Amino acid sequence: MKMKSSAEKQRQKIFPVQALVRIRHELRRKGKKVVFTNGCFDILHAGHVRLFQEAKKWGDVLIVALNDDASMRRVKGPSRPIFPLAERWEILEAIEDIDFLTSFSEDTPQKIITTLVPDVLVKGGDWRHEEVVGKEEVEAAGGKVVTVPYFKGHSSSSIIRKIGRLFKEQQKVSRE
Repeated sequence: MKMKSSAEKQRQKIFPVQALVRIRHELRRKGKKVVFTNGCFDILHAGHVRLFQEAKKWGDVLIVALNDDASMRRVKGPSRPIFPLAERWEILEAIEDIDFLTSFSEDTPQKIITTLVPDVLVKGGDWRHEEVVGKEEVEAAGGKVVTVPYFKGHSSSSIIRKIGRLFKEQQKVSRE
């Protein structure tokens, strides 16, 4: 019998949406509670890790959907993503709390949420409850929408701005 490497095991987390639909039906049949969250997750930071940890507490299985590269450019601007989807997946595969990963090409996760109808939809506290995309579909199906506390000062955009400021300061110092 051939043993799978840890990299091969991790690769088992990435699925196209249609495969996740079949997995979702099987999990429902087994009485498992499915939690879903989404985002760009461009530069992973402690706020993201806390989101995943809190999200996992709400159910048995955590599905994380990422904006693909084109979607992120439309949402965040032409200089994003910093890391392409394949690298973001690779990083997120290593997070134990995440059971399944997928991506979406639309600007919002509306279509994927409507397709999967998770039991719990989790967003960071920077989203007001009434603004959460997919809220209506999840609640109409008897599910729950949860916002977890925002880890102030921790966003990929703020980290990019900070790096830019530090780079400018460093250039100024080296010219003096």
